[in-house]
Parts: sequence; structure tokens; C-alpha cells
Amino acid sequence: MNNQIGRRLFLRGAGTGLALPWLESMAWGNTKVPPRRLVYIYIPNGAHMPAWTPAETGALAPELPETLRPLAPYRDYISVLSGLTADKARANGDGPGDHARAMATFLTGRQARKTAGADIRIGISADQVVATKIGDRTHLPSLEIGADKGLNAGGCDSGYSCAYSANLSWKGESTPVSKETDPVAVFGRIFGTTSENDPTRRASRARIVDLVIQDAKSLRGKLAADDARKVDEYLESIREVERRLAKVGETANNRPSAPEGVKPPISSPSDPADHLRLLADMLALALKSDATRVASFVFANEGSNRSYKFIGVPEGHHDLSHHGQNPEKQAKIQKINAFHTSVLAHFLGRLKESREGQGNILDNLMLVYGSGIGDGNRHNHDELPILLIGKGGGSIKPGRHLKYPAETPLANLHLSLIDRMGVTGINRHGDSTGKLEDLS
Repeated sequence: MNNQIGRRLFLRGAGTGLALPWLESMAWGNTKVPPRRLVYIYIPNGAHMPAWTPAETGALAPELPETLRPLAPYRDYISVLSGLTADKARANGDGPGDHARAMATFLTGRQARKTAGADIRIGISADQVVATKIGDRTHLPSLEIGADKGLNAGGCDSGYSCAYSANLSWKGESTPVSKETDPVAVFGRIFGTTSENDPTRRASRARIVDLVIQDAKSLRGKLAADDARKVDEYLESIREVERRLAKVGETANNRPSAPEGVKPPISSPSDPADHLRLLADMLALALKSDATRVASFVFANEGSNRSYKFIGVPEGHHDLSHHGQNPEKQAKIQKINAFHTSVLAHFLGRLKESREGQGNILDNLMLVYGSGIGDGNRHNHDELPILLIGKGGGSIKPGRHLKYPAETPLANLHLSLIDRMGVTGINRHGDSTGKLEDLS
């Protein structure tokens, strides 16, 4: 190792430390093995399962099911996991409230206390179990983002607090981890800048990018050729993100004035698809820079009734999910599902293009994508739509459809990934009954 290369690149005059991407030229203890990352992505209202589930178990067929087709370029990194169940998302004597329980239970494996008041209770989520143990190795212990704001008060679903249906990550039984919805603010968290989106803020952000590039150029001569190319790729991804954020700000400045006392959003794209993709780019940048190794991304809060008119589906998502076996409504649900997997594919593309060791970030990633509801019409919490993406540093063998016995806890998957992230001494999570078999 060249002793002049530190673990982090400190920006001169910026008061900010920026993590470099993983480089072979840098020491990681006594090994050059890239770090593993754990990411959870949540979609609301279940899925149209006939267009999701492969017909056969074992090796994935050359042609993926219709909803998963946007993921075809990443087929060799995908595991389709069927048969997993979130039992604690069921009523279990508590009556209606499947959407709130679906989100709250997805990463905790615990039964939510039914309350619309402040006395919420659920349990620590799997991502936070890992972040608590390894979060001190990165600038951000974990990163939580989403398209919809988190809510921690009021009732949202049949007597359940909005905290349950709007928060995926939980630091403890009564402490949700709020997600960030503003791409500019996410950029600020990664780079240590403030969250205000004003001309001074944008100029400061641009200056930070300039400092990153300036310092990285001085570092470049100390790196091996492959690492130098990787730094170049990393810097270009930062430049691209900054250009897109600046463009959003310019567009915002041209918006009509809001009524007195009303502040319009000025830092997130107005187009929902652009918003999701820019958030995905922020998350990819955080993982590339090793700013964090644990993250969650909520495409929409559970029970969301968002319109998807930008893909030809003007009806509300939740309303459509109660399709009553109507083929036309089911087709529209599938179209929403496919849009979401296209955003996932965009995110995976960003990670695959980032070389790491002998492969790319997907080789060291463990990403769980899915929902705490199976079919939105039935509100069932078994046969969940779950994908596991990535090779987990060689600990996972993807490219397969694995079907587990009925009532296999989803928490068994979480327990398996907690273990693969190097967290020891955790023998149970939520309602787990053991680790999932056959992932490797």
C-alpha cells in the first residue's frame, strides 16, 4: 500500500470528508476484498403475481416473467424467492389494517401495536440491526430514502398510526428512521453539505464537486491504472449528478410564484419517474463512494393511491389493487409493477457500471426488493413478491427461482443477510425460525 493514500479524501477548505470508492490500492485490514452492501427496496400494494412468478423453479428461464423483463440485463444477479410469509402483517386478532402492518413488519418481523396515537411499538428493523454493528465504518451508518414523506403522527389505516405505513426502517420499538425524499438533501448528506436549496447552497454544492475533482486529480498519480480509471468513472458520476441537480434547480426557478405563505417544492423533479430515478442515482452514488453500506429505498408509502398517468395509468394505485379479478385493472397493476422494476433496473445499471475488484458492485451487493402484501386484492401476506439481487461477495448463487415451503418467515431471509454482513451473535430476528437454505 502507498502510505500516502488515506481511507478518506478530505476536501481542502470545505470542512467535509468524502469517502472514496473501494480501491485495490487502499488497505482494508489485511485483505483487499471489497465490502458487502445491504439494501432494501419496498414497493406498496403487492403485485400481480401471475406476471411476476417464474413458471418453474431452478435456473431462471431465458425469458423472465413479464413484470421482471426490465431486469433481463441483470438476470445472472437475480434470485426470485417464492413462498415467503410476513405472518405478523396479518391481523392476528387486530382486525383491519393490512397496509400499515405490511410496511411495519417487512423489515422487523414484529406485530405492530394497533394505535393511532403516540404509543407506537414495533421493533428494530433488519437494516438497523446491521447499521448498529457496522455503521461506524462509513460516513453514514445507513441511508433511508423514498418518494413519499414519512409520517409519524395521525391515523392512516384502520386505527394504525401513519408511522407504520410510512416508515420502513426502525431504530427501535418506537423510533422510526425518517426517510429523505429530496435528492438535493441526499446529495448533501453524502457530501456533508447543508439541506437548503438556494443559490448559495447550489454554488456551495458545485464548489464541493470542484474540490473533489481537484483533490482526486492529485491522488490519481498514486494509484494503480485500474484504480485511476475507477476514480475517473466515480468523478464522472458525481459530475453527472450535479448537472442533473442543477437542472432541477433551474427548472424550479422558472415555476410560477406560489400563493403567499405557500412554498412550492424546488429541489425534486416534478415528474415522478425522474424523481425516483434521481433518488436511485443518489443511492448508487452513496454506495459507490462507500458513504454507507446499509440503505433502504421506499418507492411509495404502503397503501399509496398515487396516479401513474405518466405511464398511461391515471387511476390510483391502491384503488386498482382492489381489482376484483377485473382483467383490465390487473393489466394496469402489472404496468405499474413493470414501471417499478424499470426503476430498479436503472439503479442496477448504475451499480454494474462501477467496477470493483474483479467484478462490480452487484457482485458484493445483497438487495431485497419486494412488498409486504402478495396480491393487493386479497391483502394476503404469504406468497410475497420478493427478489434477492446480487452475489453477496460470493455467498449467494443467483440466477434461480427458489420456492420455500408455505409459511416460511420472511424474517429468515433477513437473518441470513444479517449473517452475511458479518454481524455475529444474532440468532433470531423478529419471527424468524432459522436462516434460509439454498441461497448459496
